[in-house]
Amino acid sequence: MSVVGYSEEHIKTLEWQDHIRLRPGMYIGKLGDGSSQDDGIYVLLKEVMDNSIDEFMMGFGKKIDVSINGQEVRVRDYGRGIPLGKVTEAVSRMNTGAKYDSKAFKKSVGLNGVGVKAVNALSSRFVIKSVRDGQVKVSEFEQGLTIKDHPVVPTTEENGVEVVFRPDEELFGNYFFISEYVDTMLKNYVYLNSGLVINFNGNKFLSRNGLVDLLNENMSKEGLYPIIHLSGEDIEIAFTHGLQYGEDYYSFVNGQNTTQGGSHLLAFRESVVKTIRDFYKKDYDPSDIRSSIIAAISIKVEEPIFESQTKTKLGSKDMGPEGPSVRNFISEFIRKQLDDYLHKNAETARILLKKIQDSEKERKAISSIQKLARDRAKKVSLHNKKLRDCRIHYNTNDPRKLESTIFITEGDSASGSITKSRDVETQAVFSLRGKPLNSFGMTKKIVYENEEFNLLQAALNVEDGMEDLRYNNVVISTDADVDGMHIRLLLLTFFLQFFPDLVKKGHVYILQTPLFRVRNKKETRYCYSSEEKAKAISALGPNPEITRFKGLGEISPDEFRHFIGKDMRLEPVRMRKNDTVNVYLEFYMGKNTPDRQDFIIENLRVEEDLVEEVV
Repeated sequence: MSVVGYSEEHIKTLEWQDHIRLRPGMYIGKLGDGSSQDDGIYVLLKEVMDNSIDEFMMGFGKKIDVSINGQEVRVRDYGRGIPLGKVTEAVSRMNTGAKYDSKAFKKSVGLNGVGVKAVNALSSRFVIKSVRDGQVKVSEFEQGLTIKDHPVVPTTEENGVEVVFRPDEELFGNYFFISEYVDTMLKNYVYLNSGLVINFNGNKFLSRNGLVDLLNENMSKEGLYPIIHLSGEDIEIAFTHGLQYGEDYYSFVNGQNTTQGGSHLLAFRESVVKTIRDFYKKDYDPSDIRSSIIAAISIKVEEPIFESQTKTKLGSKDMGPEGPSVRNFISEFIRKQLDDYLHKNAETARILLKKIQDSEKERKAISSIQKLARDRAKKVSLHNKKLRDCRIHYNTNDPRKLESTIFITEGDSASGSITKSRDVETQAVFSLRGKPLNSFGMTKKIVYENEEFNLLQAALNVEDGMEDLRYNNVVISTDADVDGMHIRLLLLTFFLQFFPDLVKKGHVYILQTPLFRVRNKKETRYCYSSEEKAKAISALGPNPEITRFKGLGEISPDEFRHFIGKDMRLEPVRMRKNDTVNVYLEFYMGKNTPDRQDFIIENLRVEEDLVEEVV
């Protein structure tokens, strides 16, 4: 056993920006290329926005201008502006900020003096400008290092702060911003801050109805009853029930979207169940009460405690140093306000009761099947060759949990290649046996009666909702041919029918693998399209060797490592409000054969054209 030296020379002191750049995951979660909603570039934007939102919440500045031009981001608010003598320190000295003073920022999101400094350190270019009372101060940085510290000069600009930054390609690679993800973030800010206007790349966002607008934005059709909207000091809730499976929640603390919930969401879910049980005077099962709910809750907490720097899960037990517990505060509010509402709105109470009773009937109808399926899944898991699990899961506190990924593959050869190539710490593989069943129009019984679907939902651990989801990234990994496309559709149909939150919350992706390999004796290039192939041929000179990959099973494990590592290409499966899922599923997966046949004929391309395109 070799002896490793340990002396004074092994003790290192890093500059603040070097520490952030060395360990970015501590500050922004994963890096990513922008294809996922929780990728680091969106966290950087959020950190800058949070400061502007805090100004608005304190009563200063009614408008925020945001623009993204390629890879450069600009955020301009019209608040008080940073005190000019502290502008440089505020963005470049750790543990420096006004939010340590709870009088200035009583119910703020960022309290640890880190956020915008992380943006500075992780940006190849970062410029901050503060305007206060006819004077302006500008400081410029690169990778956290001061490049130019301008003197204070007179100006006629309005008070406020402008931040311009460009995430560093050295860290984030060839990244890109998806406008829909930015839209969602900015819309959430206006839903939670009545009177705020955000202008983004020519679009204007504002909200008059708060969380009601948020729910309407995220529902593809109306709820079973009008949205119940209740608000009080430091709390606002809105919810209704639909016809979808599962539970759908949007939770916020001090304007921060807590995507992983926390103590406030747990209290909300418990309190809704208790209040409804008391109102109907019957001990309904919690799953029957919450089945198909879509809800939003926003609270304001003094000096909130989050479980990580990215602030996606609330850890606070109390509303403030001298306030009640989060649980008691929410419970008391819902007990009184929801009970009053149901007494005053008899038709809503009737519809809600019927929904609960319908859920109860369906649950009891499948309970015996469900028990058998659970037992079968447990037995199979002991010697399950379909799932090669990883060591890190999404429902743990491991800082790498955002990287947890499950690849859903077809056939033994493809799953074998990925299994041999994967990172066993964060990447799991689930192997399908042939094409899955078309589940469109079926009830949830099929989840438990069909062995393939039963084992898949057991692997994902989503039977009781998204809280226990085992993998942050669910990646459909099929061949880029007709059969592979069909399997994708069948899997997406299954998810959208029974576990729509997987897609809505941005967990589902399609793995992009190369169609061609172009190489000579010195260099190998993998190409994902005919255009990339043409460029590779031109770059590598005459007569390079060209290989067309017909399926994932043809790619060796050594080569697969290139495609599921840090440069993995994932295409996110995204849903918008206007995506009428049932209409799409009915057309593509239903029994409307003549209509679908006409569509195929009208859009058919002859096989020769397709062959010419890929060869």
